[in-house]
Amino acid sequence: MTEAKPVEQMSFEEAMRELETVVTQLERGDVALEESIRLYERGAELKARCETKLKEAEEKVAQITLDGQGQPTGTTPAGDL
Repeated sequence: MTEAKPVEQMSFEEAMRELETVVTQLERGDVALEESIRLYERGAELKARCETKLKEAEEKVAQITLDGQGQPTGTTPAGDL
């Protein structure tokens, strides 16, 4: 078995794709207990990575402010929205 890519190095898309695979394997229910535990732990890491990457993207989008004509005028901290 090849070593899985470290979760902290994954893009949102990579983590989401692998998370979907993990969920599918767990839902099938044909995985041994030890493997189920390993998959669950990996899934938890992947979920956290997806949440982190999504939050980063939301913060970048939230920081862009527009004028009346829809032109970018600067940025606003995400907390001020």
